[in-house]
Amino acid sequence: MASALPDNAHDRGDKPLLAVLKGERRDPPPMWLMRQAGRYLPEYRELRATKGGFLELAYDPASAAEITLQPLRRFPFDGAILFSDILVVPHAMGMDLSFTAGEGPRLAPRLAEANVDDLRPAMERLDPIYETVRRVKAELKPETTFLGFAGSPWTVATYMIAGQGSREQAEARQLGYADPGKLDSILDRVAEITVDYLSGQIEAGVDAVQLFDSWAGSLSPAQFERFVIARTAWIVGKLRQRHPDTPIIGFPKGAGGKLCAYAAETGVDAIGLDETVDPAWAARELPAGLPVQGNLDPLALIAGGAELESSVRRILDALGDRPHIFNLGHGIQQTTPIAHVEQLVALVKG
Repeated sequence: MASALPDNAHDRGDKPLLAVLKGERRDPPPMWLMRQAGRYLPEYRELRATKGGFLELAYDPASAAEITLQPLRRFPFDGAILFSDILVVPHAMGMDLSFTAGEGPRLAPRLAEANVDDLRPAMERLDPIYETVRRVKAELKPETTFLGFAGSPWTVATYMIAGQGSREQAEARQLGYADPGKLDSILDRVAEITVDYLSGQIEAGVDAVQLFDSWAGSLSPAQFERFVIARTAWIVGKLRQRHPDTPIIGFPKGAGGKLCAYAAETGVDAIGLDETVDPAWAARELPAGLPVQGNLDPLALIAGGAELESSVRRILDALGDRPHIFNLGHGIQQTTPIAHVEQLVALVKG
């Protein structure tokens, strides 16, 4: 049964999303949306037009805090997600980072040719992110859970090796076969910085953190075990030593049937499900009581109407007996109508 709360629970700062991450079941489930602070909002587009490019926004604490808070002014989301990018970690490791309109991020030097040991770390590049966290924390309602995040080592490494997003992550996967020691050194270095980065976010005020492994689905089972599970487990262990009470969400997009091994071996407190995962399968196969997050197809949200309603009901029915945070299976898309987000909120929250 859903937990019963006293009438003054919200006055005391009860955080429904944080409670679910710690194993409670809430009815209705708390919700937030991946990339909820972003391009589908006209107020975001307006701010970006006046402030400049993506990096200028991400590294300006006032702008990044404003963007983080924008969706909460429109929708009764239970979580705020920090506005930033997973590639600030390689930037802090000493790589050059730029975003080109229509082409995405670029990193240099490409580690397909260069060595990670030759990079000169510039950890002060992360200081504006921590300041953003402090600013957002000061303005959040007490019942809103503040989520920080980082990219998982494998996904971050794919960009570092290729110098950009790449089709099927072929260069990074090939490096794993041709020179596994070099790939291990890159993954280890990213993991070390990621622990410090997430720890800094927690110290600045986030309530929980999420590890995005957006390209986990491109790996063979053996590579998934070595490059995704092993590094995630190491990060989780190190964070637990520093912040034992801070929940960690793992999101290995595309993992499919490998989710069971991920759940059993990484030690994450909750698992994000992408839109390809059958929620009934997840409810049946994942460890009992493990909180899950997801997993509406972002395209169903764009469609709206009856299809959105049936998709939402399918997820709520399948995951209703375990701790569940309603979310998308990946990030909300730029063309998503505001009215459809409003419809979604009404469907989930009744």
